[in-house]
This record gives sequence, C-alpha cells and structure tokens, in this order.
Amino acid sequence: MRTANLGPAERAGALARMAEHELDVLVVGGGVVGAGTALDAATRGLTTGLVEARDWASGTSSRSSKLIHGGLRYLEMLDFALVREALKERGLLLERLAPHLVKPVPFLYPLQHRGWERWYAGSGVALYDAMSVSSGHGRGLPVHRHLSRRKALRVAPCLRKDALAGALQYYDAQVDDARFVTALVRTAASYGALAANRARVVGFLREGERVVGARVKDVEQGGEFEVRAQQVINATGVWTDDTQALIAERGQFHVRASKGIHLVVPRDRVNSATGLILRTEKSVLFVIPWGRHWIIGTTDTQWDLDKAHPAASSADIDYLLAHVNEVLSTPLTRDDVEGVYAGLRPLLAGESEATSKLSREHTVAHPVPGLVVIAGGKYTTYRVMAKDAVDEAARALDHRVAECCTENVPLAGAEGYPALWNARARLAARTGLHVARVEHLLGRYGTLTPELLELVAEHPELGEPLPYADDYLRAEIVYACSHEGARHLDDVLTRRTRISIETFDRGTRSARECAELMATVLGWSDEQIEREVEHYEKRVEAERESQLQPDDQTADAARLGAPEVAPG
Repeated sequence: MRTANLGPAERAGALARMAEHELDVLVVGGGVVGAGTALDAATRGLTTGLVEARDWASGTSSRSSKLIHGGLRYLEMLDFALVREALKERGLLLERLAPHLVKPVPFLYPLQHRGWERWYAGSGVALYDAMSVSSGHGRGLPVHRHLSRRKALRVAPCLRKDALAGALQYYDAQVDDARFVTALVRTAASYGALAANRARVVGFLREGERVVGARVKDVEQGGEFEVRAQQVINATGVWTDDTQALIAERGQFHVRASKGIHLVVPRDRVNSATGLILRTEKSVLFVIPWGRHWIIGTTDTQWDLDKAHPAASSADIDYLLAHVNEVLSTPLTRDDVEGVYAGLRPLLAGESEATSKLSREHTVAHPVPGLVVIAGGKYTTYRVMAKDAVDEAARALDHRVAECCTENVPLAGAEGYPALWNARARLAARTGLHVARVEHLLGRYGTLTPELLELVAEHPELGEPLPYADDYLRAEIVYACSHEGARHLDDVLTRRTRISIETFDRGTRSARECAELMATVLGWSDEQIEREVEHYEKRVEAERESQLQPDDQTADAARLGAPEVAPG
C-alpha cells in the first residue's frame, strides 16, 4: 500500500472532503493520542477526520523525554497493571510497529549503598525484565546485569568514584516523539483518514443535547466550515478542559498540566557508553543518549500559565545541572547547554496534590451524546488509549464496528525495515552517500528512505548537508513540506528535524536556507520567507530570554514576547 503524503494539496483536499460528507468519527487533536485514535478508527473501516489547531505533535508529543518505557518508578508505586501494559506496547513498537523509529537504549543506575540497595533495586529491575518477557513482546532486549563499581566506571567513566558503590544496567527504548506522530498521521491517511493540521476547532455543532460535529477554522487559508460527524473524539491533552468549555458543559474530570524541562548537551561533554538514571528527592532524572548529544531531564512542577509555549526558567535549568553534577566527575555548566525545551504532561486532576504522584492512567468519558473525551496516560501507551476511545465511540454508532487491529498495523516506513537496514552498505554505494548518512536516513524514514533518495537523484544539490546543521540533508527540508505536512519554518526546525535543540545557535544560522528550500514547495513569496525567518529568530530570542528569568511567571512573560507566525 502506498504511503499517503501530507503536502499542501493533500491538506486542502482533506479539508474539502471533511466539509462535504458526514464522517463516522472526527478526532480533535494531532498529538500522539489523537493521531493514534485516527489510525485506530480508520483501520476499523470508519470514515475518519483528524484536525489539529497548530502542527502535528506541537504540544506535549514533541517535548517528552523521548522514551518508550514501562516506567520503573510505577513499580515502586505498585502500579503493576500500568507497567505490564506499557512493557507490552514497548515490545510491539520495537519488534513490529515502528522498529525504524523506536530503538533500544541502555541505562546505568548507580547504587549509593552496599547490600540492601542492590537487593532492593535489583529485585525491581528483575521484575521489570520478567514482566517484559511475559508480555510476549520483550525478548529482543538484553536482560539487566549487576556491575561492580570498577565495571560501572568502565562503562561510564564520567561518574565520580565516590558517587556509587556499584550499579545496575538495564534496557528501555527511545523514540523521536515528533517524527513518530508524523508517521502515525501518514499511516492513518494511508488507510483513508482525512488529516489537516493548522485547522482549529472553534465550536461544536449541536442538535439538542447531542454533539453532531464541529466548526473548524482554516488557520492557513482563512474561513470557517462545518464538519459533521456521528461521533467527535476530544484528544487534546492539556487543552482538554479548554476544548470541553466550547460545549459549555462541565467535564467528568479535569486535566492538570505538569511542566517538565530538558537540556541538550554535546555527546563529548559526558564520557559514557550508556544512559544514566538517577534518583532525585522528587522523581528520577535521566541522561539519555541522543545521536551526537545527550538529553538531560526532567523536572516535574505544576504549570497553569500559557499552554502553547511552556517556558523553562533559570531555576529549572539550575535544578537539572545541580542534580546531574552530583554524580559527574567533570561538572556541566550553562556553557555546555546547546538546547533547552519544556513540555507539559496531561495529568488527571484530583488524585494527589503533588503532580509527580498523579497517576499516568488514562480515562475515557462520554460527557454528552456524540462527544467522547480521552485524557491522561503516557506516550508509550498511546495505542491502548486510542483503542479505548474508539471502542467508546463505536458503542454509540448505529452500525457494527470491527475490533481494533492496530497491534498488527506497522507504521509508515516500518514494513521491510530490517531487510533495508541490512542492505545499507549497498544502498550507500549505489547513491554515493556515506553509510553513516544512509543510517541516519533509515533511522528517521525507514523504508520511505528511497523517496528521499529520489529527490536527491532528481536534484543533486539536495544531497548536500544543510549549512550549520550538517546532520541533515537539504532534501529532508523539502521532504518535510512535500510529504510530512510542515507549513512553517518552526515546524521544520523544531519537529521534522531537531535543529532547534541540537545546535548552539538554536537553528538561527540555518533558518534562511531552510525557508528558501521550503518556499519551493509551499510557494512562498520573498516577503513570506522574510516573515518566517524573522519570526523564528524572535522565537529563539524570546526562549533565550525566558531561560534567564528566575521563575515561571517571568519566564512565561518573556516567552510570550514572540508572536505566532503569520500565514502566507
């Protein structure tokens, strides 16, 4: 089956068709849960629409810790069901659904005490491994191992000798969260879902008590239109309460936002062959391998300010640096930080005052006829959340609906990936690219990589690295617009690529070249190119300013200094 594109023509066609015919299901929200819900509905044979107010994954789903994991700390909370469910999903993603995007990653857990701590932590990690294998989808990862202090320091020479008495090493998995969501949307579109980003729901259609669709504003081209649907699914994450307010009905639950920030530093600043997991007084802190970089996170604090652009304060950055430096032999400083990003977790309110202790379980509700709400949960279990949401919607449809089958539906780029990976040296020789470059492409696009290589064959200049961000080819910028739904410079630099957090200049030196490449697909004028570059530079400036502020309120005010980009 040919993978659908999300280019400008396809977006316009999807919006037109949504307005013409009543859908079975309209999904509101283009994060991982909304995209997964659209895929679930489409693969059950339901006519499905998916709309997102901004860009795919522009909220929580592009600002996570990039981990696919069962959640070791939930074992400590005795939440065995959640861990078991998440470990099964981790295995499915690694083995079947997205092996090109989800990769194993080792973590070292330093032990501070002799004797009892090794027994206590070792028992937990052993249970974690056993639950993974018992799920039927965990045999691909190595099991944990116990290390002496000497062996641990061989694996992670960055650690201070007095910071550990020994260690445990275990495996989890990681993902480029924003790229994963784009793959979900493209897969859903391949199965017939109509998908449009920059399409904001501004109201719901009602017939008596029943919700029968939504009023949608085309943020790019202007104008509003009605999309009628038998069932509407609200999958807007931290915006759940805001979306519910559009029907003037009190929801059955509320969603609180918890802010987590992450730092990105170059790989050579931390001398280690493994990721690290460290305990803090509130939660856990990860040092996660990320290509030629490390991601360090995260914090866990309540946030009730601007949801679209959560800001990292100076205090947040100092907190992470202080905690990671407790174990590093060569401390990190602010000068080592390439990038900073902040995201919001959607947590179900009312279960605990401390956001770090709120459950990551999800909830599905049917507050009024015709409207289903899904909220809570965690990235790893998006597929289960999507299934539960569509199950709830299906009960109210007037025809029989097939059972969920997404457990057996590989995402775009996954089918045949192991074979293409094994042939990467031949692919490199045939295209003239270095094998490391081919591996980079395969890890981002899987078996869709030949589409990138066709672009390069037609336009050889696109085979050149992007100036000041040479991990990426110029072709990837063009492809982001023609195939992956990127509409603005911010979409490309922060989500289709990670240039905004992987370079010390935060992508400003690459911005103009990117905008000129995007213009060839999106038809931008010289004036629009200037607007895009100016907006991106102001965004970076506002973020840098926010990261110098002492607290959330002043950081939020500084970040809001950069307005939204104006469409062409």
